[in-house]
Amino acid sequence: MTQRDSVGEFEQLVMLAILRLEDDAYGVPIVEEIHQQTGRRVLKPAVYVALRRLEDKALITSWTGDATPERGGRAKRYYQVTKEGLERLRDSRRALLRMWKGLGGVLEGS
Repeated sequence: MTQRDSVGEFEQLVMLAILRLEDDAYGVPIVEEIHQQTGRRVLKPAVYVALRRLEDKALITSWTGDATPERGGRAKRYYQVTKEGLERLRDSRRALLRMWKGLGGVLEGS
């Protein structure tokens, strides 16, 4: 995997939020899910930039839903992680677990 192929931490958080939200994965809930699960406050524009990057890398796909009255007739853009995106997440998880292995005592202060 090259540096260009790598997926950064924030991009991983965005993809994981999409997976957690399933059929309700669009902008605002993605922001809220990241905050709820990590405690990190993220800006909507940062999430939208990451979504665009992930879509450019073909790690997620998107589609426009129906317009809704509560959004003033604007449609929501929904997101889904692709098979390639799932594989990248799996690769990243495996690499991180290998790096963490054996460091529990050092990181926990024992």
